[in-house]
Amino acid sequence: MPHIIVKMLAGRSDEVKQQLAHALTKTLVDTIGSTEKSISIGIEDVAPDDWGDKVYRPDIAGKLDTIFKAPGYDPPK
Repeated sequence: MPHIIVKMLAGRSDEVKQQLAHALTKTLVDTIGSTEKSISIGIEDVAPDDWGDKVYRPDIAGKLDTIFKAPGYDPPK
């Protein structure tokens, strides 16, 4: 029962978020064999000024052992 939380900069429409949720669902079904009904996806908008404190430090730098695709940007101050 995969649950994905996507954190991204605020500003994308609900339509774009729905398209993303659909694409992620398809990828999980195709890649790991999940059923569509077992998948849940949440999308959280984050203000640019909050990215370092609310995402980068706790979820990326603080959990490097779980990161399978690291970002290619310098950490926010």
